[in-house]
Amino acid sequence: MKKTLLALLLVLGLQITQAQMDSNVLKDIENIESQVIDWRHYFHKYPELSNREFNTAKKIEDHLRSLGMEVTTGVAKTGVVGLLKGDQPGKVVALRADIDALPVTERNDLPFKSEVTTTFLDKETGVMHACGHDTHIAILMGVAEILSKHKDKIKGSVKFIFQPAEEGPPPGEEGGAKLMIKEGVLTNPDVDAIFGLHINSGTPVGTIKYKSGGTMAAVERFVVNVRGKQTHGSAPWSGVDPILISAKIIDGFQTIISRESPLVEEAAVITVGKITSGVRFNIIPESAELIGTVRTLDPNMRELIMRRMTEMAADIAKAYGGSATIEWQNNTVVTYNDPDLTAQTLPTLQAVAGEENVVLMKATTGGEDFSYFQEVVPGFYFFLGGMTPGNTTPFPHHTPDFKIDDSGMLLGVKAMTQVAIDYLNAN
Repeated sequence: MKKTLLALLLVLGLQITQAQMDSNVLKDIENIESQVIDWRHYFHKYPELSNREFNTAKKIEDHLRSLGMEVTTGVAKTGVVGLLKGDQPGKVVALRADIDALPVTERNDLPFKSEVTTTFLDKETGVMHACGHDTHIAILMGVAEILSKHKDKIKGSVKFIFQPAEEGPPPGEEGGAKLMIKEGVLTNPDVDAIFGLHINSGTPVGTIKYKSGGTMAAVERFVVNVRGKQTHGSAPWSGVDPILISAKIIDGFQTIISRESPLVEEAAVITVGKITSGVRFNIIPESAELIGTVRTLDPNMRELIMRRMTEMAADIAKAYGGSATIEWQNNTVVTYNDPDLTAQTLPTLQAVAGEENVVLMKATTGGEDFSYFQEVVPGFYFFLGGMTPGNTTPFPHHTPDFKIDDSGMLLGVKAMTQVAIDYLNAN
């Protein structure tokens, strides 16, 4: 019993020692804060969409090469990977940042506001870092610079993964984490564990949120094709109305959540985000198309919901004289934080941010393609506060008003730097 207690105390002592930031490392991090903010402002002002992050990738590449790293470009089209070898042999840890922006027109008054416009899916739109990926790039560039100055503290190697197309590649293209894995980003050398973070506009600066196990949802995209019979709008009895059928299908889908899904186990969501049908006010059209998403955190619930949606769409359409089929596309799997890796990393986060500032969270129904990396190697993904302290009105992600407080990034640099050092030194 005494030996067991002594061993436990030694392990805890090792974790606490590892989690203390070296004073020289901490000083370098604090000195680089203004540069990290400048990088973030640059990427925010000049955003690029998924699989089109050419200038973004070039700036990242130039920075990594200036640090003397081995750099690989063109991974998954526009991805950049840097490899930093420590002064001592050991395992390989990967740190990942996503680099793409969204087709959103910015409407806030930031001095580094995006003025970029483009054509996306045949529509004119602005381009904006409306999910904080600009901060992720800047943070990881800062971590790369810090760790390159302190290779003597690295037992092993650090692989810096700057990933394109997290928001999803354009139609007809591959991209994102899946393509990076397919092209070997987790090999040569083989990665032992991977870490990532996401800044959050609704979490106060200085706070880190985490969860062990299932943390973010599996994401499916679905398309329902409804067929009816076209007729004059004045005589609906002479045709079959696909718009009416679509309304009934949408209503029916929601009963799968409210009446068939065991929500006491995990959350689940069905959302129809787009309906397309018809050309004129007095014509009942031939067809309609519904496009939406399903979010699940449990594999059995995922199977149930997808099966029932497929059955229900066809049965409802048939009941009203039409027909309907549904097509599925998987966008992400569940973001699953390895429990052992989570437990190992938690003391580091608590030491860096303060134990009171590291908060256990509930799972979210947002999706993240970091999850594909976690299918291959143990991974840990956490959330970084980006909301100005005292602010009671956060700026939601994926909206024109999205806003992040620059001061939140310093903790991100500290956390990712120390997480890498502690993981390698403990293994």
